[in-house]
Amino acid sequence: MRSIRPLFAARRGRSARRRISPVPAAAGLALALALTATACGSGGDTEASDQASASVSAGDDGKIQIPDDIRRKLKDHGIDIDKWKNGAWKKWDKDDWLREADEYINPIIKGLWDPERMRKAEDPDRGVDDNDLSGDQGVTDPTPAPVQAQAVPAGYHDSAPTAGKVFFDAPDGTMVCSATVVEDPAHPGKSNLVWTAGHCVHAGKAGGWYRNIAFVPSYNNAAKSEAELTDAGREEVAPYGVWWGDWAQTSDQWIEQGGATGGAGAAYDFAVIHVTPEQGSGGKSLEETVGSALPVNFDAPAVSKVDSIRATGYPAAAPYDGQKLYQCQDKPGRLSIVRTDPTMYRIGCTMTGGSSGGGWVETGTDGKPVLVSNTSIGPVSAGWLAGPRLGDVAKGLYQSVSKKFADQ
Repeated sequence: MRSIRPLFAARRGRSARRRISPVPAAAGLALALALTATACGSGGDTEASDQASASVSAGDDGKIQIPDDIRRKLKDHGIDIDKWKNGAWKKWDKDDWLREADEYINPIIKGLWDPERMRKAEDPDRGVDDNDLSGDQGVTDPTPAPVQAQAVPAGYHDSAPTAGKVFFDAPDGTMVCSATVVEDPAHPGKSNLVWTAGHCVHAGKAGGWYRNIAFVPSYNNAAKSEAELTDAGREEVAPYGVWWGDWAQTSDQWIEQGGATGGAGAAYDFAVIHVTPEQGSGGKSLEETVGSALPVNFDAPAVSKVDSIRATGYPAAAPYDGQKLYQCQDKPGRLSIVRTDPTMYRIGCTMTGGSSGGGWVETGTDGKPVLVSNTSIGPVSAGWLAGPRLGDVAKGLYQSVSKKFADQ
């Protein structure tokens, strides 16, 4: 059997090691308690009225103003918000993960995601043992031929305005995934929703929520090389700003089954993040800022009815460097990992770690692009990618996040 890995990327210091563990899934329902803390504010039009908001930034000596009940709840989980801004978020106690549905916190630390930190969030090089796919339902199609990923031309905002990167901190280091801006039924034309893989927000069975989750649309829009980005300013790498995840939901399947290796939960490996701008956006939503958002198809079309799927992402494992956007297009086949789980889509594609969470798009019945999946897993050697078919679980997750912010 071929090894599979979670396609996110990370680097600790200067010695990058490639993380090649299979990516499980994330769908279902994981509600998040979000806490926004920022010196300049995060845009009054997007802040939730029932969220705790505060004024603080990295290195700021101002006191954080948080309701006492929220402060007590966080301290019950070992988090002193007064210490968070001074680096406490770096301290990981693996016996005290914030992992349940209502334990997600993600205070904005202004300036944390600077160009250098974003640039160094790459793939750690670590192999894994072959994964056993013996749960196959007998409906897995032959392994697709590799499809060479094509570089998206410079000016990503023109051809792929909904694509971007999700950055986050984990015990193993600073990591990165790919993601897509999607429509919000509660706010037509003004969405603040981002679609990605579940394993890009939560560690799964043995862990909990990642920290400092942020989305950067059209990262490195000018398609500069890693060398050219060395001295780049923040506006060059994040031309449409840094948007922090003030709420996240992922599946019960991923939280209960997901792991660093293996395919458990992969059929449900998706997540939705609600974001708010770090610097404020002049009252504009994420969708208005980037000028586009994709609709999502939860009627999981059968493989036989899909002529072609286009996967988009920022691959970071060799031979890629994580700084540029790529795409693969192929007719999907079926991949079955667990008998009781839905089959997944699988396409030929040479993208590697870092492309996880990136959107899979097909042409809808109206002739327009629609999101049908996201990158979840692939073999250690690269050559193909697999993503979940979106059904009722994904739809429930998506609607839950939308409803949470419907009146805000």
